[in-house]
Amino acid sequence: MREAQMQVTPEGQVPLDGGWFVANLGRLAWESAPGFGTWRDFNAPDADPDGPGIGVHVHVFQPGESNGYYHEEDAQEGFLVLSGECVAVVEGEERRMRQWDYFHSPPGTAHITVGAGDEPCAILMFGSPDPRRAVTWIANATAARYGASVERTTTRDSEAYGDLPAVRRVPARRPFGPS
Repeated sequence: MREAQMQVTPEGQVPLDGGWFVANLGRLAWESAPGFGTWRDFNAPDADPDGPGIGVHVHVFQPGESNGYYHEEDAQEGFLVLSGECVAVVEGEERRMRQWDYFHSPPGTAHITVGAGDEPCAILMFGSPDPRRAVTWIANATAARYGASVERTTTRDSEAYGDLPAVRRVPARRPFGPS
């Protein structure tokens, strides 16, 4: 396997292909959408979306931001808090999570995480990158208190997320700034 070609952009480094690389997270370009934090996934840009993938990313969000809307899917997911605090809404119940807390989410578990505390929250998230997996976004009163619920339960992402602003490339957000 060859080393990936890296492009330097105003927002940070971006791998151009599926080769191997070693890079500091604070020097890579990340992605962001208003209200949903900032994230860096590790799938190759030239990866087959229907092929095997690793489905791992780091997500950093401010207090009150979530990584999406309350949902369940037919795939296992895992969430490891690297820094800061968040609230996990799981099966309608709130669980406070802090550094090194881990949330194991078996297939079919309704959940969402929301930044809490006074600092950004960084979470290592992993699960299935398969775009064919079944996902249901669920209207839930507990998640709604955090602004992390859809109004009406749906299986369509276009209905759940509607006309959100486009995802944009951004520099790394603390706690992963350049060293």
